[in-house]
Amino acid sequence: MEKNIPIHLQEIIFGSSDSATSQRISKLEKEGTIRKLSNRVYTSNLVDSPEDITRRNLFSILGHLYPGAILSHRSAFEFAPTSSGQIFLTYSYTRKAKLPGITVRLLAGPKPIKGDNIFSGRLYVSQQERAYLENMQSSRKRGPDSKTLNYPKIEEKLEQIIRVNGEDELNKVRDRARAISKTLGMTKEFAKLNKLIGALLTTKPSSILKSPLASARAFGVPYDQARLEIFELLFTELQQLEFHNRPDKNTTTEAYRNFAFYESYFSNYIEGTVFEVEEAKKVIETQKPLPSRNEDSHDVLGTYQIVSNFQEMKIVPSTKEEFVEILKYRHKILLSARTDKDPGKFKVKNNRAGDTFFVDKELVTGTLLKSFDFYRALKQPFAKAAYMMFVVSEVHPFLDGNGRIARVMMNAELSTAMQTKVIIPSVYRDDYLGALHRLTRNNDPSVYIRMLSRAQAFSDTLDGSNMKAMEAVLEASNAFRESTEGVLKIVTDL
Repeated sequence: MEKNIPIHLQEIIFGSSDSATSQRISKLEKEGTIRKLSNRVYTSNLVDSPEDITRRNLFSILGHLYPGAILSHRSAFEFAPTSSGQIFLTYSYTRKAKLPGITVRLLAGPKPIKGDNIFSGRLYVSQQERAYLENMQSSRKRGPDSKTLNYPKIEEKLEQIIRVNGEDELNKVRDRARAISKTLGMTKEFAKLNKLIGALLTTKPSSILKSPLASARAFGVPYDQARLEIFELLFTELQQLEFHNRPDKNTTTEAYRNFAFYESYFSNYIEGTVFEVEEAKKVIETQKPLPSRNEDSHDVLGTYQIVSNFQEMKIVPSTKEEFVEILKYRHKILLSARTDKDPGKFKVKNNRAGDTFFVDKELVTGTLLKSFDFYRALKQPFAKAAYMMFVVSEVHPFLDGNGRIARVMMNAELSTAMQTKVIIPSVYRDDYLGALHRLTRNNDPSVYIRMLSRAQAFSDTLDGSNMKAMEAVLEASNAFRESTEGVLKIVTDL
């Protein structure tokens, strides 16, 4: 208890080894003046719930109960319990402890080092570079029970560094992380972080994309000439190649829908909308969003609504105008719950990823219309699908949902031709993004085409007529792993 402060003004009271103080606390508890929240923690607040009291005093409680502990891993970024009430501390031993409404996950690890800052009382917080290293550790749990943020969220944080302060600052982060990784014994974690940062730095555009965007007039609508040159490069490469004929085996209603479930699940995962598989199944089966994740649930539902509809996925554009119309109405379904993202409308402000600026908002319609000339000239289903997906991804016509709508448009081309649709699993995410970046930055379509061809070969092993059997193939293929945890395998003997 704090001296000279009346007891009724002390919302949090800590137990003491001092016998006099301990006796006084015991007496006050018996009198009903205070109540116990947890071991060695009491409150004079007799009105609010123990959960509310604990949450608003959480860090002072943690600092008192676990002096010298470090707010670490995902908690070092979030500064709050997860949606399942988990908070993560690095301490001298590993243990779970309970507070009202909160599970304290104590993880044995290195003590505070130079750069880790005092946060509350004797509670430290991991410095930024240490937190990134901690989040590179493997976690057996997923979602809100995982001690680490998922890779899409980590990438978003690293990309934000590039957006705000440039690539030099991200390189400084990498240098500091390299230095402290040796002190912390986290050289393996640094290797993962180094790989991720290296991949992100390849997103910077070529010199031509740094200059003011050139615009021209096509059909009375301005378009991005630089992007048309990349589209022509991809078109030319696709025209020179012969692609495997992979007839779609998932032609029954059940098989098509089962395949569509994972098509939707992984397409959203790539964009950071991460669910446990059983959670996603529940959303699809009930057609109702999870109460705590309304918008994310609608994203999965919207994607599934499109890709599970056999008739819808047989629709491909025959004219330039149809191309634009199809994009808009599918996007409206996809992001129906995200009204702040203007579902079904092209962007009204420019978007970017790191230093990469996508097509200017004034040039979107013209660029899409102009790109259609190359699309129409392609004949092979895989070639049309690969071209369509890259065009939509590169133009980025909407405020959000561009990756998902690009993959929908790609798979509509394949479904129309009765060819195997493409799933990009979690483990293949870095390969997928890296191939897109290489085509954009280095004008090299070969890696992109090989990447997509391998993804289709993998997808061709998935038989949706039996969900359990399909999931066994997904597991054996490493589909559910993160990109840093394995490589995509093509399994044919299960």
